[in-house]
Amino acid sequence: MKKLLIATVVGAISTTMLFAATDAFAQASGATATTKAKKAKAPEPKRRLIKRKTPAVAKTDPVPDNSVKWSCNEGLSFMLQGDMKRDQIVTVHWGEKNYKLPRETTTTGADRFHDPASGMDLVVIPTKAMLFSDKDSARLADECKTPEMAQGAPAPTQSNALDKTSN
Repeated sequence: MKKLLIATVVGAISTTMLFAATDAFAQASGATATTKAKKAKAPEPKRRLIKRKTPAVAKTDPVPDNSVKWSCNEGLSFMLQGDMKRDQIVTVHWGEKNYKLPRETTTTGADRFHDPASGMDLVVIPTKAMLFSDKDSARLADECKTPEMAQGAPAPTQSNALDKTSN
């Protein structure tokens, strides 16, 4: 009977030790995992500051020599260099940039100068000129006239030059 009692006590102690060891192991593993998590979340190294270049000043093109000022509605204007009666390319100075616009053929008699690369489009009819932008589908300037046109003269277009020569 003593042997049975000793076996029971040893079994009880073993079971208690088993649970105690399991809890201790779990706590130790949790501590290790927490330590690993803390190490993984170590403070990030300081980042280097990258010096950014100061923005370049927007390129400003000079107004071409022998340009004519076309005054438009809403106080807008552009400068035009070239002879619309004979030149195949004219230069329009708009927004501090120069745009070289090649002549486009039309069936309406209007003079049209259009550059697909820049999207600039100048249409001139006998009474006015209009400046468009293909990029944002907008009319940039309307009712544009030279000082001579403001006095009642027709636009210096190719069709107007042809009309005068045929009379």
